Amino acid sequence: MVDMFAEYIRAALAKADYKILDNGEYVATVPGLQGVWATGKTVEGARTELVEVIEGWIAVRLRLGLPIPSIDNQAIEASAEPIAIG
Repeated sequence: MVDMFAEYIRAALAKADYKILDNGEYVATVPGLQGVWATGKTVEGARTELVEVIEGWIAVRLRLGLPIPSIDNQAIEASAEPIAIG
């Protein structure tokens, strides 16, 4: 399952959009992943934070039994029943 998470995160990062904010920081979002965004002082900083946000987003969705959208044919199947994590 770890490889599946890694592939999903790689696919999400490949689709990520980066924009500079008025305050000079960068914001990173991934189209199709509602509520997934991160900021950083540099593009790389925003990207690093985005990885952590995506990991947490996946964990919450799996815990709640919510679907995880496919990205470039990379999907993580959630079970029908919510699962306990940690």
